[in-house]
Amino acid sequence: WTVFNVLRSEKLTTVTDLYKEVYQHLARYVPKIYCLGPNLNPQSEDLLAQLLLQAPLEWYLCGEDPSTGLAKLEQNNQPSQLCGHVFRVGEPTYSCRECAADPTCVLCMQCFLGSVHKEHRYRMTTSGGGGFCDCGDTEAWKKGPYCQKHELTQHCLIVYLQDPLAHLSTDMIARCYNVFAIVLKYAVDMLTWDKEDELPPGLEPPDRGDTYYCMLFNDEVHTYEQVIYTLQKAVNCTQKEAVSFATTVDRDGRKSVRFGDFAFCEQAKSVIVRNTSRQSKPLRVQVMHSSVVAHQCFALKALHWLGHVIGYSDALRRILCQVGLERGPEGENSSLVDTLMLCDSKMWKGARNVYHQLFMSSLLMDLKYKKLFAIQFAKNYERLQSDYVKDDHDREFSVTDLSVQMFTVPSLARMLITEENLMTTIIRTFVDHLRHRDLQGRFQFERYTAQQAFKFRRVQSLIGDLKYVLISRPTEWSDQLREKFLEGLDTFLELFKCMQGMDPVVRQVGQHIEMEPEWEAAFTLQMKLTHIISMMQEWCATDERVLIEAYKKCLTALTHCHSGFTDGEQPITLSMCGHSVDTIRYCVSQEKVSIHLPVSRLLAGKIAPSATALPFFPLVLWLQIYYYHNVKCRVEMFDKDLIMLQAGASMMDPNHFLMIVLSRFELYHIFSSADCRKSYNRENTNKDVVQQNNTLIEEMLHLIMMVVGERFEAGVGQVEGCDEIKREIIHQLCIRPMAHSELVKALPENENKETGMERVIDCVASFKKPGVTGRGLYELRPECAKQFNLYFHHYSRADQSKAEEAQRKLKRQNGEDMALPPPMLPPFSPLFASLVNILQCDVLLGMLGAVLQWAVEPSGGHWSESMLQRVLHLIGMGLLEEQQQLKNSSEDHDVSFNFTLKISRPGEAPSNTASVLALLENLQNAPHLEVHKDMIRWILKMVASIKTMRELTASTYTVTASGSHGQEEMVCDKDKAERKRKAEMARLRREKIMAQMSEMQRHFINENKELFKQSLEELYASASTSTSLEHSPTSSDAALVCVGPRRSRPREKRQVVTCILCQEEQEIRADSKAMVLAAFVQRSTVMSKNRKRPPHDPEHYDPLFMHPDLSFGTHTGSCGHIMHSHCWQRYFEAVQAKEQRRQQRLRVHTSYDVGNGEFLCPLCECLSNTVIPLRLLFPLSSCEQPGLGQWLKISGQQIKAMHSAHRKLHPVSEFLPAQIILIIARHIHIPYSSTIKEMLTTFGTATYKVGLKVHPNEQDPRVPIMCWGSCAYTIQSIERLLVDEEKPLFGSLPCRQDDCLSSLARFGSACWTAASQPSVQGHYIRLVAALIPDPQVETSPCILDIDMLHLLVSVVLSYGSVHSQDSSGLSVDAVQLHFFHLITVAHMVQMLLTSEEVTMEQESGGAEREEEEDICALYNTLRTHLGSSLPEVASGWHLWRCVKTGILPYLRGAALFFHHLNGVPTPPELHALCPGQWEVLCGYLSLPSNLLQLYHKSLSLSLVACHFPRESNSLIDLPDDYSALINQASSFTCPKSGGDKSRAPTLCLVCGSMLCSQSYCCQTELDGEDVGACTAHTFACGAGVGIFLRVRESQVLFLSGKTKGCFYAPPYLDDYGETDQGLRRGNPLHLCRQRYRKIQKLWRQHSVTEEIGHAQEANQTLVGIDWQHL
Repeated sequence: WTVFNVLRSEKLTTVTDLYKEVYQHLARYVPKIYCLGPNLNPQSEDLLAQLLLQAPLEWYLCGEDPSTGLAKLEQNNQPSQLCGHVFRVGEPTYSCRECAADPTCVLCMQCFLGSVHKEHRYRMTTSGGGGFCDCGDTEAWKKGPYCQKHELTQHCLIVYLQDPLAHLSTDMIARCYNVFAIVLKYAVDMLTWDKEDELPPGLEPPDRGDTYYCMLFNDEVHTYEQVIYTLQKAVNCTQKEAVSFATTVDRDGRKSVRFGDFAFCEQAKSVIVRNTSRQSKPLRVQVMHSSVVAHQCFALKALHWLGHVIGYSDALRRILCQVGLERGPEGENSSLVDTLMLCDSKMWKGARNVYHQLFMSSLLMDLKYKKLFAIQFAKNYERLQSDYVKDDHDREFSVTDLSVQMFTVPSLARMLITEENLMTTIIRTFVDHLRHRDLQGRFQFERYTAQQAFKFRRVQSLIGDLKYVLISRPTEWSDQLREKFLEGLDTFLELFKCMQGMDPVVRQVGQHIEMEPEWEAAFTLQMKLTHIISMMQEWCATDERVLIEAYKKCLTALTHCHSGFTDGEQPITLSMCGHSVDTIRYCVSQEKVSIHLPVSRLLAGKIAPSATALPFFPLVLWLQIYYYHNVKCRVEMFDKDLIMLQAGASMMDPNHFLMIVLSRFELYHIFSSADCRKSYNRENTNKDVVQQNNTLIEEMLHLIMMVVGERFEAGVGQVEGCDEIKREIIHQLCIRPMAHSELVKALPENENKETGMERVIDCVASFKKPGVTGRGLYELRPECAKQFNLYFHHYSRADQSKAEEAQRKLKRQNGEDMALPPPMLPPFSPLFASLVNILQCDVLLGMLGAVLQWAVEPSGGHWSESMLQRVLHLIGMGLLEEQQQLKNSSEDHDVSFNFTLKISRPGEAPSNTASVLALLENLQNAPHLEVHKDMIRWILKMVASIKTMRELTASTYTVTASGSHGQEEMVCDKDKAERKRKAEMARLRREKIMAQMSEMQRHFINENKELFKQSLEELYASASTSTSLEHSPTSSDAALVCVGPRRSRPREKRQVVTCILCQEEQEIRADSKAMVLAAFVQRSTVMSKNRKRPPHDPEHYDPLFMHPDLSFGTHTGSCGHIMHSHCWQRYFEAVQAKEQRRQQRLRVHTSYDVGNGEFLCPLCECLSNTVIPLRLLFPLSSCEQPGLGQWLKISGQQIKAMHSAHRKLHPVSEFLPAQIILIIARHIHIPYSSTIKEMLTTFGTATYKVGLKVHPNEQDPRVPIMCWGSCAYTIQSIERLLVDEEKPLFGSLPCRQDDCLSSLARFGSACWTAASQPSVQGHYIRLVAALIPDPQVETSPCILDIDMLHLLVSVVLSYGSVHSQDSSGLSVDAVQLHFFHLITVAHMVQMLLTSEEVTMEQESGGAEREEEEDICALYNTLRTHLGSSLPEVASGWHLWRCVKTGILPYLRGAALFFHHLNGVPTPPELHALCPGQWEVLCGYLSLPSNLLQLYHKSLSLSLVACHFPRESNSLIDLPDDYSALINQASSFTCPKSGGDKSRAPTLCLVCGSMLCSQSYCCQTELDGEDVGACTAHTFACGAGVGIFLRVRESQVLFLSGKTKGCFYAPPYLDDYGETDQGLRRGNPLHLCRQRYRKIQKLWRQHSVTEEIGHAQEANQTLVGIDWQHL
């Protein structure tokens, strides 16, 4: 091959027509390598392509062996200052909120960790794929542009500024140029080739066969399901193959679905087109000759190769850029790069991705050519955008998406504005695409078709491009930039003229509107343009000349919009309170009104910051529209309208302004009549009209408050920029304490998605950290509450009432006055100073007087309380304004604002109406205005204070201040005394009532003395019984023992319980009706660390012995609620019947599966799937108590008797060896009622069915085994939980778990009565044989393969079947104790055989010398039996430590078991974590503290397995920083899609596997049904229950079975104590260990399924999700 390559490269150097030679070579070899059959083989194809096609080019390029030549190039290359890392889909990206020039400037993880920004406020997001790391780009960062890796030294800078071609020979440059020109031309020709059956000249194959591909192309119209269904019909494939085809088409953009001759492929094409053309346009399918497909495959490979080669050297990159941008023979816009861009929409997804990547690694990485490429891009911009709008691929697959890489670079953006007039081009392109206009040329969205709506969504990307161009403001203006910007502004105003007044509406009267007009599109447009308008204003504000020109243009545009508005209209005259004004007639309730007035608002945006006079335009209607007030729109709509109103009002006589306002609100007729105070009281007025007028008066008063009171816009009031945001935050927190994310949502964002909140939040609020649930909250600092304004202009009605309620409650708690007066306001700036005169003008005072007069006479009903509240607020504003002016005025300067004087002055003759002040004094004592009394009192106090100030103006300022202060104090003292008197009276009244109640109580008790005496006695008796049962020993000095002949006897106690369904009380007795506990049985792997054990075959599995790794167990839990068995049966039948009816109506899953016996507890709605019968303790009479030897002998005889009885029988079961089945001759009396027997069967069958995943079969001999196993497993899981949570063994369990354990243990001891007696005895024989060898039992497991607690529970509980017919008089207690001792010794042997060499520090002192000697003796005995397989151990101390720590979990489990089985009270020492527990535990279990005293003889043994004590299982360790997880997930590829990135990487928190969730590619078949990767994994890893972390969504997923699941809050929080599900906010996330422990606890407690049930009941939308596909 090397010789061949050398020859080829020599031939290439000598042939002059290199182009022709390469094309011939490709024509010959490409069809022989690629596309030779239906199944492509990428490995062999790539290898051959490398050897036959790429290697000769590399030899020619380097002039020597490529491995040497390319290495030299790489060595001589100076590394670029730009990082240039291209992001993978889902990779983490970081942006600094403080230093980034705009939000698109991001760093990759490596650069971020080495940069200064990791100490700043940063934003973390996941990439959609395809962007760049901006490290090293000085224009992208205000500071810290380089990370440590890309830091430029002075030397590097000099080298970098040199021409990268300087160190290449001219010969090398020429060779590179030739190769790149030919390869790029070939790739462009092939990728833009649109003929299906022939090739470009020079590439025709020497021999051409009849082989074709039926190629299916991707579109964004058809769904996966449609494509899969169509393919199954068209190419006759299986569903799995169709899914694979659909997945590849979606990923790569095209896929061959059939290979063969032309007719064969054409037939498939016609079926696909026919099947998909019914609802929409058909799928795109082409029948392509195999040689065309082969060349296109290699063209993609060639582009990959070019990208790879230029990575070795910047010089090669520059040559490729030069080749790509070189103008072609066709003239302008004919370079290869232009050709690719202009054919972008014709290419398939895979081809687009490859050439976009090449552009990014070449043109965009070379600063010189980036500029040239940007110019070409701008030249083609209009055509590219038009192609994109018609294209059916998303923007991420379009070349237009590269705009962000160029337009966000400030220097490039300015250059493109000045040289290519980019701003005008973008806006004009945008306007051209919105062609739907009305007669006035305004946009019309009323009857938008689906296609126009699609186009409108596409066109919005142009607004994004405009935003990129404007995002950084110029610091220096050139004349050319001014000229082009203003030209762009002209175009922008043309756009605004089309929007001014669009979508107007007329008030509908009489008939109901049947079709709502289409308003959404207009609002979307308004929202999208919000930031553009702000940025335009900011650009104008940086240059005076531009600002003045912009004014002129705005005014011209606005005049043009309003021309013809007043034509032919006669002005009307309005007169009121001695003032008159001329205005045009405009009736809002009858004329057209539009909320879209962007030209007026653009002008308003320029008024506030500057100070230019302005003519007053007609007022707009104050429309209450959600979006208009919404935080996204209000900055450029509501707020600008308010500034416009303020500007107009400041230049008018306030009386004239108010009369026009009254006219527009259509209230002029009410207030203008001479006797308005009385005439409005007409009885005959229509109620609806009155209600409407009241609402309008309230709105108008609110408007006046806003015009006078909103001064926090810089330029309107004398405020700083941050004062406005402070005020917003204060008013949000006045509603309630809020989380950081809620506050951010409530505040307007700028173009950089910043609210400015972080700068000011700490001075107005304090942060309260969250607990294990909830989120961190900001609470308002108390000193800021005085800034609260009830009529804050950004409050909705709901917000206002919540804030009022919260503030009144706060004042009540602090014992303050309940008034909510207006806050002190900053002064207006000089231009707007005249606005305060509105408060003291005659028209307003007339209106205030009228409302107060109406309030004096409440019978009329033509006023409302909120109207009065607004009037009082306005009066308060006037008083505060006067007080402030008095305080701020100097002695010689007279204060012109005299509000107190005006409100004290009565009306003139002839009406002589009362003054406002007099009316207020009247209202102070009105009984119907109790709510407003505090406010009226505050107003009167203020009036008195101001009068005092005015009287003392002659004195010095200090005297004035103290005088007014004294006056206030005096009034304040009076107030306090009044409040104190009221409080005292209230206290006396309360005491009197309490005395009366206690007297009545005493009287009642005396009358019913007997009854009370009886019930109290019962109460004390039951209390003492329960305490004695739990704690105290039977006799004061006896130690408590729970097992064996010395067992403490439980106190005889009647157990009476209440059924939750029928509320009937019932005593628990063996012969009474059965009482049952709702229970949930589930398979579990929570205790196991071994996840590799294959699942057993349920039909043939023998579960008698549990392996110590506890790989699969059955857990039983209960909510503790008790029912009668017949009540439960009736309830469950009703649930079944309901489900059968429901299924016919809507076939969706519920939170429980009735088919599997599931139901919700009727009381707590806890998921349950069976019931456990409650059973009383049976006191057993003490009989013979033999020693161990004697017992072994009796036991042996019993087993022999059972064996011999069996020999007369045939085998009964395939599971049990033939020797151990036995017929019972004696009749056994079972002392249970029929309902209890039935419930024993019910629970046993349910445990068997769930635990083994089989159909219920109550006759199966494995039923009792599964019940004993469930009892043992549940005890083990609870014991581990108590240890890990550091809780004592007894007393810390909730009563529901206590009841569940008692019922389980006692059920286990009775379940043999419901099973076949011979089979239970057979189990007993095999269990005993595991401890005491029995020659008649063939298959006994090795001692190391048995979990001893399971063995203990099974032996003790199965003994009942033997004891029931035992005539030897053996005591059950003695048998239990001997079995327990025997199994304890067996467990010690297990531990000694599996003990490892441990390095623990030996403690001094020989307190346990005896134990150490005994353990060594036992160990040495074992060594003699096993020979050298056990190592020699020097120290007995180490061995005893191993045994003592290893056996503790078993002993604790045994204590729980015997306590609940025998009902013996527990020692108080085990109710707390105190020293000396070992001795107490051993005593309680009737064991010696030195367990070695139990040892008598050794047993037969075999090889090593599980180590003790078993480690507690836990969920996997998670990294502290969430971005580490995102990084891990971004490099995870789908295991079934050939290296494709997984869209929803999901981490199993139980075993740490990363899975490709929610995708067709990784679906597998489970029990005949297709399920997603997560669902399949739950059955392999968690016995059907799974806990996952969806990495890209930052969301925990709980799954149970195939149909149940829910989402749960993740354990990752940001610095504000909030989760970020969906990673929308982008704050850095860190692991909260308490929350992770909470998730772990749910898993360890087997409560995941219960949690899912509760979540689905609470949120019905969860029920509809197809969980099995995740």
